[in-house]
Parts: sequence; C-alpha cells; structure tokens
Amino acid sequence: MKPLMLALALAACIPAAVAQSPQGSEALTEHQIRTRLAEQGYTKVNDLKFGDGVWHADARSGDGNRVQVRLDPRTGTIYPNEQVARMSERDVRAALAAAGYTNVHDVDYEDGIWNAEADSPSGKDVEVKIDPNTGKVVGTEKD
Repeated sequence: MKPLMLALALAACIPAAVAQSPQGSEALTEHQIRTRLAEQGYTKVNDLKFGDGVWHADARSGDGNRVQVRLDPRTGTIYPNEQVARMSERDVRAALAAAGYTNVHDVDYEDGIWNAEADSPSGKDVEVKIDPNTGKVVGTEKD
C-alpha cells in the first residue's frame, strides 16, 4: 500500500514541475543555459527562469551593459533586448501562417523577440515566441 501512496503523491507533483520547466527531452537545462550565456560573454547572470516558452535572464553583456535576454529552450540561441529585429510584423505573420498557425493577433516586438497570440496547428490557443531573424517559433505556452 505504501508504494501506491508514494506513487500517487509523486504523480500529483509532476504537473507543477513540468509547468515550470521547458518541455521535451531536447530542452536545455538551466546549467546548459548558464554555460551558453558565459560562452557568449555574458556575466553576472541573475533571475534565470523559464517562462512563456523561453528562458529569461538579466545579465551583463560583453561590453558591460545590463541587458535582459531571452533564450531558445532547445538551441540556446540568445536574444538580447537591445537586438534590432530583421523581420517586420508582416514577415512574422507570414512565417506563422506558413508553419500552420491561424488566428494570429497581438503581434509585437519586445525585449529582442517577436511575440504573438495564435491558434497552433493543432488548434490550441497559444502565446508564441518567434526568432526575430528567421521567423522560427522558439517557444510556445498555453494562452
């Protein structure tokens, strides 16, 4: 009976843990994200957390400026808030449509990354994070 109770107690904890961490086995760990930031010259990394489908942190850039960064949870690509987008809103909408997203709205560029709300290809209402250079979806979260 004790093993069953333990299994049930552990199962009850799993959804909370999953909601706070990146999904999928290919997702990078916090340690890997910190390593990626250090490799790119970022120091004094603070408030590293996963949310809205991407990693978030405050850090010092290689030139000593304070920046906020977002990171792709699978590749570790870094998006500093000072970055200028190479894609327009129209480009982002087209990229999302090509990827199967519908009902795309509330598209905005903030903190080095494009954000939008849309219906995913499977029909779920999601908030989407988009690479400002390629239009690739880097993170999603239920809206």
